[in-house]
Amino acid sequence: MMSPRENWTDERLDDLNRKVDVGFAQMDRRFEKLEASMDSRFESLEARFGALNRTLIAGAVAIVIALIGSTVF
Repeated sequence: MMSPRENWTDERLDDLNRKVDVGFAQMDRRFEKLEASMDSRFESLEARFGALNRTLIAGAVAIVIALIGSTVF
């Protein structure tokens, strides 16, 4: 088994720093794309829930009218 290096030169630390910066920049781009995708999906879900809400309200109104109509006549 190889033993890890114990000496870190300034050049190696600078290389590591650049590598970490590049990695975080790539992750930032991936998260931005994911966020945009999730935003569009949530907008479509909000539209579907809005339509479902309108349908449920219309159904409840129809049931109430039917109940009122059946007791009056």
